[in-house]
Amino acid sequence: MAENEKSKAEELKEKLVYKKPDIFEKLGAEGMAKCSEYAAGYMKFIDAAKTEREAVKYGIMLAKERGFVEHKLGEKVAPGGKYYYNNRGKQLFVFTVGSEPESGIIISAAHVDSPRIDLKPMPLYEDSGFAFFKTHYYGGVKKYQWTAIPLAIHGVVSLPNGETVEVTVGEDEGDPVFYITDLLPHLAKDQMARSLADGITGEGLNILLGSQPCPYGGDEKIKLNILSILHEKYGMTEADFRCAELTVVPALKARDVGFDRSFIGAYGHDDRVCAYPALTAVLDTESPRRTIMAVFADKEEIGSVGVSGMESMIFDDLIEDLAVSAGVTSRELRAESICLSADVNAAFDPNYGEVYERRNSAFANGGVVLTKYTGSRGKSGSSDASAELVGKIARIFDKAGVVWQIGELGKVDQGGGGTVAGYIANRNIETVDLGVPVLSMHAPYELIAKTDLYMTYLAFRAVNAEG
Repeated sequence: MAENEKSKAEELKEKLVYKKPDIFEKLGAEGMAKCSEYAAGYMKFIDAAKTEREAVKYGIMLAKERGFVEHKLGEKVAPGGKYYYNNRGKQLFVFTVGSEPESGIIISAAHVDSPRIDLKPMPLYEDSGFAFFKTHYYGGVKKYQWTAIPLAIHGVVSLPNGETVEVTVGEDEGDPVFYITDLLPHLAKDQMARSLADGITGEGLNILLGSQPCPYGGDEKIKLNILSILHEKYGMTEADFRCAELTVVPALKARDVGFDRSFIGAYGHDDRVCAYPALTAVLDTESPRRTIMAVFADKEEIGSVGVSGMESMIFDDLIEDLAVSAGVTSRELRAESICLSADVNAAFDPNYGEVYERRNSAFANGGVVLTKYTGSRGKSGSSDASAELVGKIARIFDKAGVVWQIGELGKVDQGGGGTVAGYIANRNIETVDLGVPVLSMHAPYELIAKTDLYMTYLAFRAVNAEG
């Protein structure tokens, strides 16, 4: 090949072929320092927010620190005003009203529930010298991953006098932890012959609580001793479990992972790793033209249902307040709005490369993931964002220097998953998924890259500012 022909090919390649950016080169030393600082703030959040209630509480604290005030349904809001709305302690909306509020809302909607183990309504029992809690797993878990690890109990109990008591045991250094036993390998021949899905059953996820009997004798002495401890600390009886919301989560703190500390290991990255950047991007954006809003939603892992999920009419009620204040109809306001459905995607894992389609997978340290569609197999359950919306967001990112990537969940026939995107898109709000690639998604301890977390924050900032 002639030299000039080779040069022409290289020129054409430079012009036409996509080249993946180097996120470390893009950030540089200064950017990496900011990335590490931002990650430290996130790690405080993820440790304090192991349930949706705790995430909402922490989010309100951060909003109040930045001058945001509580909004009451039906009240008007003013341009430049900073507000939050707390839906029953389990869903949160934080928003700054734009200088042109009639021009629509930029919504960053994440969820703050995560796969976990919930207690059954009457959970406490005694068997063979042990006291246990019966459980009901929540969301898509691999049941075997929840055995033989330290666990903590979080939640609330509504007492007969109307008082709501908060329960958190297993997080402080001096606290006891809890445990789900597994079978020793010496006797596990039959168990290990079963599939991973069936090796541990749902009814086998019983929480070990103790073994010491009540000193006063009687039947079920160990159960009675546990009840005595709970009554002394929280004022509750066995009947009060029926009016409780108690959850079992890993008793593990967020930690740097790797010699280079490039990853963060923690419980609940899915999806608090998108919730935190969505919130902080709203808190850090001053004087937006359009109204900007961060949403902490509940119940995404079980279909976004219920009074605190994204299907709830509370979202429409808030839109109505914003529309009335702006002097337009909610229909008009929704039509002018866009939503970044802030949820995670699967990071390519070379240990399990056979389930991914490499060319269309998201990679750790590849930047924030723009996901045009989610869904299962033949795009079932997907809202499938328009090319125009994806192009608009891509142009904003490129202009702001945000490192981003396109990603799918895995090979088409392997399965799939969904986000809150469809429930928002159904309201005539253009919506696209955006978030952080995650390794070991839905495991009790997940991994994310710090650079991807920071780039997700910059992505939300860029869209808020451009709006």
